[in-house]
Amino acid sequence: MTLASGPDKAAVKAYLLDLQDRICQALAAEDGGAQFIEDSWTRNEGGGGRSRVLTNGNVIEKGGVNFSHVHGTQMPASATAHRPELAGRAFEAMGVSLVIHPHNPHVPTSHANVRFFIAEKEGAAPVWWFGGGYDLTPYYGNEDDVVHWHQTAKNACDPLGEHLYPKFKKWCDDYFFLKHRGEARGVGGLFFDDYNAESFDHSFALMQAVGDSYVPAYVPIVSARKAMSFSERERDFQLYRRGRYVEFNLVYDRGTLFGLQTGGRTESILMSLPPLVRWEYNWQPEAGSPEAELYEKFLPHRDWLK
Repeated sequence: MTLASGPDKAAVKAYLLDLQDRICQALAAEDGGAQFIEDSWTRNEGGGGRSRVLTNGNVIEKGGVNFSHVHGTQMPASATAHRPELAGRAFEAMGVSLVIHPHNPHVPTSHANVRFFIAEKEGAAPVWWFGGGYDLTPYYGNEDDVVHWHQTAKNACDPLGEHLYPKFKKWCDDYFFLKHRGEARGVGGLFFDDYNAESFDHSFALMQAVGDSYVPAYVPIVSARKAMSFSERERDFQLYRRGRYVEFNLVYDRGTLFGLQTGGRTESILMSLPPLVRWEYNWQPEAGSPEAELYEKFLPHRDWLK
């Protein structure tokens, strides 16, 4: 039950721990060949988490689902850069973050996270917000998959406000964009941050709606594509495109920067990186090829539900 006097941190933490359990169970069942291995950790400055990693499964080459709950006496630079009024406040941050890298190039990589921040200072009201979302990174585009992904995202948001999906979809398109390449990382989804609209109850419900919709958004795509045959050429292209994932996470990702700047556990922060990746100098897709189709049809921003 949410207290009228302020945010219910215990309720948020309980939800996040349960969400991690449910996502791991669903993904391991879909993989059918491996289980997540749990690794609990503590942070010297306060807090800790539990990381779960599945490697070399039937479907998932590497997947990580991480819960963390950290706290400290001062907000890191990555958080105060866009909220300077928070400097000098103590903070708590908790969330679930995951990345799934499949073996099969026809199964997209997916990323999701939901998180809660609260910054407190004696004599002042707490400042809190939610953030999160999910995005899809296909190597070989399939329009049915992308429409399903976006429709599931819209269905999750609409009960809390029909304006939310278009706003968060655009935010996702803008955020998961490699400026140095002028190229989207994938086909988008949802992204929101600094969200504390209306009330704690409303904002928490939104985070839950997003978190709960990840499995229905992703698992049917995995199920439909995991048995497709693929060639060495397609595997090479997958490894090449994974390079974009690495570039984004190490150059732009706010969650990665926050974790590193707050002294988080490096192994858990960087679990999002794929196990194998390759870069090719000045590589260009062959005209008319399925690889070219990804760049021409799927990566440009568009409304997938029209």
